[in-house]
Amino acid sequence: MFVEEVIQYIAAVSFVKVIEFVGTIAFAISGVRLAAAKEFDWFGAYVVGFVTAIGGGTVRDVLPDVTPFRMLNPVYALCSFIGLVTVIIFSRKPVRLDTPFFIFDTVGLALFVVVGIEKTTGLGYPFRVAIIMGTITGVPGGIIRDIFIHEIPLVFRKEIYALACVFGGLVYCACHWLGLTAFVCEISASAAIFIARVLAVKYRWGLPKMKTA
Repeated sequence: MFVEEVIQYIAAVSFVKVIEFVGTIAFAISGVRLAAAKEFDWFGAYVVGFVTAIGGGTVRDVLPDVTPFRMLNPVYALCSFIGLVTVIIFSRKPVRLDTPFFIFDTVGLALFVVVGIEKTTGLGYPFRVAIIMGTITGVPGGIIRDIFIHEIPLVFRKEIYALACVFGGLVYCACHWLGLTAFVCEISASAAIFIARVLAVKYRWGLPKMKTA
């Protein structure tokens, strides 16, 4: 029954759903890799990967009183499992907090912001709300992940993270107002977030730190 539901659901997916699936797998991989670095067992690593993948989307759906997406389809649990298996297969060497984690985390972030914007506008909310909800879709999963592994959440540290989401949302809005297709809006916003994150890390861009008197 589970397999049949997954097959039927995948057969009817749209491009936005494909983005959501890829983002779910990417975020799950980022969570599993961090859990592996902390030497969690397979179940613990799956849990961390799963909450990383579905945390933001769940918060996004709860706020406008919509049934959380993860409760409607089993495919998201499967995507998280794929993330776990991927890390198990390709992480034969000791796991480090290196470039692969950054790439998967950034890809997941970029794709989830787009999904959040699409879902929010689909509910009839204006773009100013959609940008906030897109950011919420991308950020909370990483916060929950970092709390689970006893790290200060990345969004609260030096790297440009949430601001990259806002920037991507503004790019999406600009493309929409220019009359570009939904596909162009989605790709442009995702690319903007990815590039913003890469440049911020490479050139160490960040906001000033709070200091006590």
